[in-house]
Amino acid sequence: MKIARHAAAGILALALSATAIIPASAQAPVELSAPTTQPAAKAAPKPAPRKPAPTQAAAPAPPPAVPRREADVAYGAYQRGYYITAFAAATRRVDEQKDVKAMTLLGELYANGLGVEHDDKKAAEWYRLAADRGDREAMFALAMLHFSGRTGAVDREQGAKLLAAAAKLGNAAAAYDLALLYIEGQLFPQDFARAAELFRSAAQLGNPEAQYALATLYKEGRGVPKDLAEAARLLAAASLADNTDAQVEYAIALFNGTGVAKNERLAAILLAKAARKGNPIAQNRLANILAAGRGANPNPVQAIKWHIIAKAGGVSDVPLDAFVQQQPPDVRAAGEQAAKPWVDALKELRASRS
Repeated sequence: MKIARHAAAGILALALSATAIIPASAQAPVELSAPTTQPAAKAAPKPAPRKPAPTQAAAPAPPPAVPRREADVAYGAYQRGYYITAFAAATRRVDEQKDVKAMTLLGELYANGLGVEHDDKKAAEWYRLAADRGDREAMFALAMLHFSGRTGAVDREQGAKLLAAAAKLGNAAAAYDLALLYIEGQLFPQDFARAAELFRSAAQLGNPEAQYALATLYKEGRGVPKDLAEAARLLAAASLADNTDAQVEYAIALFNGTGVAKNERLAAILLAKAARKGNPIAQNRLANILAAGRGANPNPVQAIKWHIIAKAGGVSDVPLDAFVQQQPPDVRAAGEQAAKPWVDALKELRASRS
């Protein structure tokens, strides 16, 4: 369900950076350095934002974390965005069959105001009914409500208990968020080994955030033996699942041959993909590649473009500054012109947030 993966960035980033899990490295144009700060991870518990209740929504929502069932009208209607139909069908399934998944679906509809008026109290009641009957998705969703205080006062302890129960039943998102709490070290004593176990459980279920987080632990030997090859394997899996941070770090590992066979061309491809998604670290490393002509043909205009964009995003690079100054005026002007739409978009985004 959507409520399951709308999570706040920060716990992993703060906890791991505080313990220096990723070391600072000197920037070099022919050897790419790892990020000096931990990229933000989607983590700890925050529920989905509220949505206005549509009458009969035309645009489909992402499918809930409910197993597909033959002739499940409620679930099918939810998938297609027909929330009123989904509500009616789920209500009927509860009345006639005491269907647990239908209870969870009703909680989802109330939690997000989909087809019905938004009501956190009713959402919690339906999630609790399903959770008491062993539904792991309902446990996770109810945990999110407790962490956010949408059920009343914030109750992190109850939220953590629900995460533990859902994780034990195989909910990957719950295992990931619970691991973050062990890294945070507030509800529980900080325990990287336990966090690694939970990340591994979620990673084996295909959770890309957990794959990336576990790779980070393997890189520095936190809670697990240091293993750069295993870190690279996990980064590759998360990268394949389109996790941007993993794409950046896997590309850097490929470029430098760290834990994986050196492949500068594939590194350049991955960095370009992440750069186009707006990642400043990827933009900076791509600029280095294009300036040096390693993994891609040298392209001063594009190197200047991505360097300017990365700087606008907060990633400076003194050697690249020098590279730009060495270029002919027309090349510099072309790079600046190519970067302008990106820089303007960043300025507009910041202005809208201020």
